Amino acid sequence: MMRILTVRQPWAWAIIHGGKDVENRVRNIAGDYRGPVAIHAAKGVGSDREFTAKTITVGRIGPGVPFGLTYGAVIGVVDLVDVHSPAADLTRDEFCQSPMGDLCSPWAQIESWHLVLANPRPLPEPIPYRGALGLRRLDDETTARILAQIGELA
Repeated sequence: MMRILTVRQPWAWAIIHGGKDVENRVRNIAGDYRGPVAIHAAKGVGSDREFTAKTITVGRIGPGVPFGLTYGAVIGVVDLVDVHSPAADLTRDEFCQSPMGDLCSPWAQIESWHLVLANPRPLPEPIPYRGALGLRRLDDETTARILAQIGELA
């Protein structure tokens, strides 16, 4: 069964369209689940401080983010391929040179759990949906609507 994750804009857009391959969380919300995850764009927006800091450190998001982002809807699907724990006692350089360094991403925050994402598939038509906290199971009807848009079978 597909899962769904609510992410604030512009980060939801960045996951589906901007190459954001890690979602940072304070705890492991995925457990041992690996597989498709619908990305739900929250109605709320990420803070300006957060957005500016990531624009500067990553350099992948900013001018390329379109006006008129979608809010309160499923905008695409990614595959959750891995989760790894925080390396709070390491600097970014130490982390990238450690045995875990092959999992490093410019989007990763050292002090966070990293949900490693791959294979983003945008929906041609966003599906309005009510967000919630955590990585949740998605109902069969919404899953079918998503899969029909991206051309995958249930």
